[in-house]
Amino acid sequence: MTINLHRIDDAFNLEATNADGLTVVSDGSPAIGGNNNGMRPMEMVLSAVGACSSIDIILLLKKQRQDLKDIRIAVTGERRDEEPRIFTGIHVSYELVGDIDEKKAERACRLSMEKMCSVSLMLKAGGVEVTWDYKVVSE
Repeated sequence: MTINLHRIDDAFNLEATNADGLTVVSDGSPAIGGNNNGMRPMEMVLSAVGACSSIDIILLLKKQRQDLKDIRIAVTGERRDEEPRIFTGIHVSYELVGDIDEKKAERACRLSMEKMCSVSLMLKAGGVEVTWDYKVVSE
């Protein structure tokens, strides 16, 4: 897997492109001279945790014939104060919307976070504490 990046402006705005030609834009904060034209790299890490685990959960619930109408995820990261400002903890809150069995929802979230989500497992292996919770909301 290769991602190619190129600079869009004379500051920190970058465009990353994958092998399929799909792109993501990142930028630095205005505090360091960025123009706020894209997500910060550390925000992308949090986004990757949510996206990766949501794919697992959607697939697992689909296999169990659960009627998942929507999935909403809030991913919060805590960073240390000194440089490098790495994550020390990440918390993922899932809100699963639809006619979903509570036990199947819990199992899908647990399997994703403990065995399947390569992004969160990689972060855990690096010493980041990753926690999660969930709730089911019927329509």
